[in-house]
Amino acid sequence: MTKQSLLKLIYYLVKSARPRQWVKNVSLYAALAFSGFFFYNPADSQSYLLTVTEAFFVFCVLTSSVYLINDVVDIKADQKHPFKSKRPIAAGLLPIPLALLAASVGLVISFVFSFHLGIFFQTILLAYICLQLLYMYWLKDQPIFDVASIATSFLIRVYAGAVVVNLHTSVWFLLTIISASLFLAVAKRQSERTLLKASSPEQLGSTRKILKKYSERLLDQYTSMFATATWLSYALFAFQHRADVTENVFVSAYSFLPRSVHSYKLLMLSLPFVIFGVMRYLHLVYENNKGESPDQVLFNDKPMLVTVIGFILVVMLVIYGLQ
Repeated sequence: MTKQSLLKLIYYLVKSARPRQWVKNVSLYAALAFSGFFFYNPADSQSYLLTVTEAFFVFCVLTSSVYLINDVVDIKADQKHPFKSKRPIAAGLLPIPLALLAASVGLVISFVFSFHLGIFFQTILLAYICLQLLYMYWLKDQPIFDVASIATSFLIRVYAGAVVVNLHTSVWFLLTIISASLFLAVAKRQSERTLLKASSPEQLGSTRKILKKYSERLLDQYTSMFATATWLSYALFAFQHRADVTENVFVSAYSFLPRSVHSYKLLMLSLPFVIFGVMRYLHLVYENNKGESPDQVLFNDKPMLVTVIGFILVVMLVIYGLQ
């Protein structure tokens, strides 16, 4: 094998690992950011931020391994897909044995590096793998259960970030995550259906059987329902939220005032970003057919990227600078 051929295989392997989708694993930081412990550094161990970052990289290796397995399992369906047929495994550019070997090594590495993160974190890793395998071989063809399993994978990530540093998560926070995850999952199905129907109506069921089990009207209803649930549940969470900040790298604007005059409703300032983000995503799904890949929407749509960055800045400022 020549050096050029080896470099091509490495490139195809990295491409199949989908590093752009690691952005989904940023959800591991969600519980930490909203808890008020983002900058907390226990006297007897490493900082919470460093611990969650280690968990983040473990999940990146794990999810990339799962993507490789998924592409092997779905190779026949992907070869009929107008876009997925260009993936290295479906296009025959990356040998299946090499892809499975890389996936196996990745799974081993993720569990080896998770040993010091605790048994509960490892249990979550195992649950994620089981869910993905169940999705590949059965759930992806079952209506409702398919989008529920996609949403559950996001919820597992959030719990992984919380468990690794032993943080509590509120009910409204979890409802927000569930609603947002279901919204993204249903929007993904909506975009897939629109794209395949536009390119070739007969391909609608040959590349993904589940799409034949969802009518456009039903997906519209689901999308509307979970879009509303997302911003509404976040509004209730933001209204009731109160972070117990233990360490603060910012100078609090209230530091010179008695706590009796402090406001704990300022997180509501982040709500307009959530509402605009939901509306913008709906616009991209229905007007531009761009909801199939949330990571591409985030990186390629400037208004959405600015909204996400603005949301993060406001949340951090309110929790760690104003409370």
